[in-house]
Amino acid sequence: MFDKILIANRGEIALRVVRACREMGIASVAVHSTADSDAMHVRMADESVCIGPPPSSESYLNVAAIVAACEITGAQAIHPGYGFLSENANFVQALEDHGITFIGPRAEHIRIMGDKITAKDTAKSLGIPVVPGSAGGVHDFDEARRVAAEIGYPVIIKATAGGGGRGMKVALTEEELEIAFRTARSEAKAAFGNDEVYMEKYLQKPRHIEIQVFGDGKGRAVYLGERDCSLQRRHQKVFEEAPGPCITPEQRERIGSVVSKAMAELKYAGAGTIEFLFEDGEFYFIEMNTRLQVEHPVTEAIYGVDLVREQIRVAAGLPMEFHQKDLKIRGAAIEVRINAEKVPNFSPCPGTITQYHAPGGLGVRIDSAIYDGYRIPPYYDSLIGKLIVHGRDREEALARLSRALGELIVDGVDTTVPLFHALLAEPDIQNGDYSIHWLEKWLARTYK
Repeated sequence: MFDKILIANRGEIALRVVRACREMGIASVAVHSTADSDAMHVRMADESVCIGPPPSSESYLNVAAIVAACEITGAQAIHPGYGFLSENANFVQALEDHGITFIGPRAEHIRIMGDKITAKDTAKSLGIPVVPGSAGGVHDFDEARRVAAEIGYPVIIKATAGGGGRGMKVALTEEELEIAFRTARSEAKAAFGNDEVYMEKYLQKPRHIEIQVFGDGKGRAVYLGERDCSLQRRHQKVFEEAPGPCITPEQRERIGSVVSKAMAELKYAGAGTIEFLFEDGEFYFIEMNTRLQVEHPVTEAIYGVDLVREQIRVAAGLPMEFHQKDLKIRGAAIEVRINAEKVPNFSPCPGTITQYHAPGGLGVRIDSAIYDGYRIPPYYDSLIGKLIVHGRDREEALARLSRALGELIVDGVDTTVPLFHALLAEPDIQNGDYSIHWLEKWLARTYK
């Protein structure tokens, strides 16, 4: 087992890893920018190293500075959290070159799944169902028109190197295709330096269902059920729950068996999430995230496992602590993302928190790194906390979420808490009857 782990991240996820390390008796090292010198993860870790000025490119994305921090502190491994360098194969390779263990999958798996076309081809070869679409990149408008005619409208055009909804456009008809195609390529070039796009059938009312997988890197893998992440705006998740209210035990076992077998065949190591669109009882592969997800706590709640602890154990060469037969769902869990944003335009609201009170009680967890007097810097993601509740069933989880939101106090900045109060009053949310388009339609209708 490692003696010391460096956490190449910030905020609540860095604090989450610090806590896991402490429970395991492992020393932790926090890295931080000058803007985060007073951050909670810096205060809670055993050691800290400043790695640069506020811009991420000069600090949290600075590979040389992070490797140097490892060498200075004697850290043997790095946990990347999510975002930043967590899915950067070159970073993993740099760590290997310096004899530092990356707590995550091998570089080759990150590369395979980081390119959406290669990921889709790989998924298909492993028996994972995929959305009908182009065989690879679509390089000009004539090809786009031909592919769209083959798979049928509506279609969605996506950047090969995309993420976060950028480089993604929908064409409902042939008349809309040209502008959608050219706009997607332009956005992809600006955002990722790569204008290659591909095309898929656009499903009308799908849900976003993701399957949590975990592998030991030696040919054994399991699945830990699904999360429903359909409540999104601009392809950004805001509300996640497990198990999915629309998924039957038979559907769960069917898709879970497929993906765990695929991950075993790949000899995948650590935590990963395979994301699907789900419509009319069928699953269609979107992508795989080769890291821990923001919403991993809902899976931990219903399965009673510590995914970060398991990541560390597997990276250290130890066997997984559970087998598929050990994994039984207990109750229901929901997570809402508390962002420092002003509803309804969701503009970031950095500033100083003048008062903070975390909710408590049975089945309530809050993952956050804020505190009274904390200054939210303007340089990073606006996520300031995740409120997670667990109940014996979905009805109890919803009631517990409503109660916990009522207890939560975050003064001094605007947050998305009012959004969740409003959503919980909606019959569709109470009944679990929503698709990936529901929230944006509701926002347009509610705040017109």
